[in-house]
Amino acid sequence: MRKQLFSSGAAFVVSLLISVLAAEGILRLKNSSMKNYDIEMWRYARELKIPSPQPELGHDHIKNGSAILQSVEIRTNDWKLRGGPVAPRSDVKRRILFLGGSITLGWGVPESETISSRIELALREKGESVDVLNGGVGNYNAERYVQRFFSELEGLKPTDIVVQYFLRDAEKLDQSSGNWLLRNSELAVTMWIVANRVLNKSGEKSLVEHYKQVYRDDQPGFIEMQRQLRQLADYAMKNNIRLYLAMTPDVHNLKDYPFQFIHDRMRAIAQADGYAFVDLLPALNNLSPEQIWAMPGDPHPNSLGHKLMADALLPVLDQ
Repeated sequence: MRKQLFSSGAAFVVSLLISVLAAEGILRLKNSSMKNYDIEMWRYARELKIPSPQPELGHDHIKNGSAILQSVEIRTNDWKLRGGPVAPRSDVKRRILFLGGSITLGWGVPESETISSRIELALREKGESVDVLNGGVGNYNAERYVQRFFSELEGLKPTDIVVQYFLRDAEKLDQSSGNWLLRNSELAVTMWIVANRVLNKSGEKSLVEHYKQVYRDDQPGFIEMQRQLRQLADYAMKNNIRLYLAMTPDVHNLKDYPFQFIHDRMRAIAQADGYAFVDLLPALNNLSPEQIWAMPGDPHPNSLGHKLMADALLPVLDQ
């Protein structure tokens, strides 16, 4: 009887293992098309990021890495910025550094078509001696990108800093790097994503309520965001650095935009700290998801979105 139970149990375990491995293989084959946004973001974390020794950063880019993600190459240089090698500071009279998250990085957008690359090209065509550097890192908020500047990027000696601010930049972010299974299995991460979506079903109305909570005066993330932006402003003033805050809209619904209250709040905060405030919402107003999203299911601005944002920001940088 014991032998029979053991044999049945072993057969079940073997069958389960084979089924799991088969499911993993089928998922990997299916996702090789690079059209699954969640899996591509997961691959980005695996292939181009490492845990940071600084707890407040959570993670960081690797140096001199390269990966094809969502059918677009993302490469990092020696400064862990997106792009090629950074020229010596003495080679240019002006250096503009963009700070931000995955929109600044240009997720889903070829390197030459990102907002930072477009602005560099436009300014050079006007005869400026300038480089524009892309300091965007996926899943960063204001605390992370400001602290990364002070710990890693201050040596770039920028003449201008553009904070490309997004709604999520006032949220507190989880510093956990996840478990081994979620870091290595597409099946596990897919099941985790599905479970989270079922448990956290939310529409636009609940998202508005979420952000109203995030931007309350007593929220730790909101307080920390203001502290970080003020710290950067103090540094810029002492070092004669021109400072800009480019307010980037959520692109889920640009025709009946529900987050104007955040733009108004950030305008007041930025101007009080001495940032030149540029609202990018008018540049993208009334576009549909099909026109602006990097791909279906991926609410990051595509190449057109980056062009429109660059066109809106350029006159302010060109003054």
